[in-house]
Amino acid sequence: MKVLAVTGGIGSGKSYIVRIFNAIGIPSYDADAEAKSLYSKRPEILQRVAQVAGGDIVRDGVLQKQVLAARIFSDPSLLSEVEGIVHPAVLEDFIQWRAQREREGADLVLLESAIVLEKPAFLGCYDKVLTIIAPLGLRIERVMRRDCCTRDAALARIGSQASDSYRQKASDFTIFASDSDALLPQIVKIIKIMK
Repeated sequence: MKVLAVTGGIGSGKSYIVRIFNAIGIPSYDADAEAKSLYSKRPEILQRVAQVAGGDIVRDGVLQKQVLAARIFSDPSLLSEVEGIVHPAVLEDFIQWRAQREREGADLVLLESAIVLEKPAFLGCYDKVLTIIAPLGLRIERVMRRDCCTRDAALARIGSQASDSYRQKASDFTIFASDSDALLPQIVKIIKIMK
């Protein structure tokens, strides 16, 4: 089985591209979504994160995502501490998920993660990397709309991540996901190369 890591900055269109792969029959693991679900599946993770990020990130046993996001995106050392708790748990979960997909007969799966290239925990768990790139203005619009945040907050989140040029240099494939690019031909070409 081959693993294609799909990465790109916040608002680049990763999830949309991954849904197209899914429609073609390629299963995917969304590391960000699964990290959030691990907070409820494994309460000890939420407790450890609350110890380093502050007890107010939890209300009635539920993670207050916006409170945590505001805190970690403005404090790189806190972000690193939280990632040190969450990333090993996500990797363990991904390995179990991948094994299940392989038992089901999948020969290619996707690992969707904005930070897969920057974090050593994920090295060695994928075969190739696909980076999704979109114009900065479009990314800002997408983040503001999706997260109901200000332009400054969107820019801060974008600025806290690796640059598109860094990701592109470290990737095997790139898809340009502006509103005018034809996506399906780019995706089909990558699947043919991977299989």
